[in-house]
Amino acid sequence: MTSSSDRSPAVDVLSTRTYEIRTYGCQMNVHDSERLAGLLEDAGYVRAPEGSDGDADVVVFNTCAVRENADNKLYGNLGHLAPRKASRPGMQIAVGGCLAQKDRDTIVKRAPWVDVVFGTHNIGKLPVLLERARVQEEAQVEIAESLEAFPSTLPTRRESAYAAWVSISVGCNNTCTFCIVPALRGKEKDRRPGDILAEIEALVAEGVSEVTLLGQNVNAYGSDIGDREAFSKLLRACGKIDGLERVRFTSPHPRDFTDDVIAAMAETPNVMPQLHMPLQSGSDPVLKAMRRSYRQERFLGIIEKVRAAIPHAAISTDIIVGFPGETEEDFQQTLHVVREARFAQAFTFQYSKRPGTPAAEMDGQIPKKVVQERYERLVALQEEISWEENKKQVGRTLELMVAEGEGRKDDTTHRLSGRAPDNRLVHFTKPDQEVRPGDVVTVEVTYAAPHHLLAEGPVLGVRRTRAGDAWEKRTAEKASKPAGVLLGLPKVGVPEPLPAVTGGCAVD
Repeated sequence: MTSSSDRSPAVDVLSTRTYEIRTYGCQMNVHDSERLAGLLEDAGYVRAPEGSDGDADVVVFNTCAVRENADNKLYGNLGHLAPRKASRPGMQIAVGGCLAQKDRDTIVKRAPWVDVVFGTHNIGKLPVLLERARVQEEAQVEIAESLEAFPSTLPTRRESAYAAWVSISVGCNNTCTFCIVPALRGKEKDRRPGDILAEIEALVAEGVSEVTLLGQNVNAYGSDIGDREAFSKLLRACGKIDGLERVRFTSPHPRDFTDDVIAAMAETPNVMPQLHMPLQSGSDPVLKAMRRSYRQERFLGIIEKVRAAIPHAAISTDIIVGFPGETEEDFQQTLHVVREARFAQAFTFQYSKRPGTPAAEMDGQIPKKVVQERYERLVALQEEISWEENKKQVGRTLELMVAEGEGRKDDTTHRLSGRAPDNRLVHFTKPDQEVRPGDVVTVEVTYAAPHHLLAEGPVLGVRRTRAGDAWEKRTAEKASKPAGVLLGLPKVGVPEPLPAVTGGCAVD
């Protein structure tokens, strides 16, 4: 432990304390941060005003460990806060998440002004550890080796009134050579279906109309409870929940993507025609080196089946360029799959070493110049395909769920933004009548760009929803309280795949 001289003196605990959470990494971290916010508010903390930038009484870093320089970024941010903490009596800094699980005591050795270090398995302990650090005036490092309580049993401060993450499992049983997540999140542990459905029903009762089922390897759900068709059954059960308009999930693994899941997607009306299916590489030798348990033919076979069952499905993916040993021929196979699959969107990443992963020690590390050149070719091809696929949407009539904060130019263009059923982003002309985030509008697409669509004509219809009512109620409540600081990712609104890490595959 670290001596009390490394920390600022105690503060009057009767005063209201503010908090700020800085979130890095995947959807699971984003969802964990909603839990951390709920825990802190349940313990009496209030969110710091927007733009406080480290001026909160408690600053929590929810970290990611998949990037080569993740630790440098963390310690740089901690160093930035050190003088501020020294001048502010009672300020506390906590570090959690995957990097905390990995580095443990190293954090307080390198940054002795940190008060609390907690891991991925015991996020529920944060308020207790903060109080213990305050009373004892020494750092508290507590890393659980296994899950103490499923995160969904903890209080939550959701970022959206109308769209919610619902975690159905934690951990991952895969052993991909580029990924450190299983070592930090542990083996897969599934929630009971009844608990998941009860949470969704409670969310719908609060006004939520869209949920995204979340897991490191979401469609492997059932392996821990001994039911190979548990995920497809869960999708169908979601279809029976009255008031639940949209269901999404992320991220699946091709190994576990079975025909019963495709059938459930096609036959359950509120399961959206959208699929994020990580490819990583189109080369069989590279997939083998990655320890990905499928090959190019299997992957393209899944895409073909999904398209046959759900013709308008938008399919996105993750691709790593420059994995150790990748040849030009290997890379050409990746380009071949991209051309064949015609992804609506691809999150493309240049391979970088992850400390603690087998790939980091492999021979055949690719020179940066070669990786960059391949990456640029891949991005150019995918941009071309994304634009062509978006142009096919022109003339279609779509129902959009109005989103908040997703159109950066909405104020200047006098437009609003929303998500189509397939999760494409559509900017539309602002109608004369009031439209709230969570409401649904009907529009006709008039223009396509590579990453968004426009509906420049008049809105064809507006449907006010309970989700819009929930947004309006929350907005009114916020107006009477101090403004909050947004978590790092995602933006308020419909959850979407994140470029930092998508699902269970720690790519970047």
